[in-house]
Amino acid sequence: MPLALDLTGRTALVTGGTRGIGLGITQALLAAGATVVTCSRSAVEPVPGTTHRVCDVRDADAVQELIGSLDRLDVLVNNAGGAPATDAATASPRFHEKIVGLNLLAPLVCAQAANAVMQRQETGGAIVNISSVSANRPAPTIAAYGAAKAGLDSLTTSLAMEWAPRVRVNAVDVGLCRTEQTDDHYGDDASVARIEQTIPLRRMARPEEVGNVVAFLASDLASYVSGATVACHGGGETPAFLLVQKGL
Repeated sequence: MPLALDLTGRTALVTGGTRGIGLGITQALLAAGATVVTCSRSAVEPVPGTTHRVCDVRDADAVQELIGSLDRLDVLVNNAGGAPATDAATASPRFHEKIVGLNLLAPLVCAQAANAVMQRQETGGAIVNISSVSANRPAPTIAAYGAAKAGLDSLTTSLAMEWAPRVRVNAVDVGLCRTEQTDDHYGDDASVARIEQTIPLRRMARPEEVGNVVAFLASDLASYVSGATVACHGGGETPAFLLVQKGL
């Protein structure tokens, strides 16, 4: 029998799902047949085929209102996140609080609200947390972000155990990915090309490739996958001594 990744009849909520990696996730879920709702802090043009709602995921009341307004919720993708590069020695406590709030506490708030709905559904549900390779390696200039993502990976395993068997919870540790913000983060095309030579697959990810991993984890093909952190990073990072040997 052929394998089929089919999310027809299921409703998915993708936080921050209108641009960058979030857009790739939204498009992958749509392609699999899901009904997709996206949210962000401000009003934006909806992705064709989706419904968009304004919601600050750091606001527990706003999250409860959004999720409570849905007829059902089968998939939650905690994608909203990020952090500007800042020296950890001089960043203010308020700055660090905001970064941890967005990248760790907000996913927990959203997951709690989604779990309450999914536990009541006969078919349960799936939660996918979008994390980062920064969770498992030094993250200079984004230290609070890396720490928050490490916490998110840990949170994933705990929630998967606590909310089973009705709800599955997994994470995706995303590596370097080409988005509309690539130039801001990594420089011009020449700089990006040099960086890509340090990745075993010799290129950054495309947002839709991350979306494909999320769609799999949300589907019945992953029905026995829970508490897992899937690396989507092109093979990781080449060790520094090998880069030196190759003249990179």
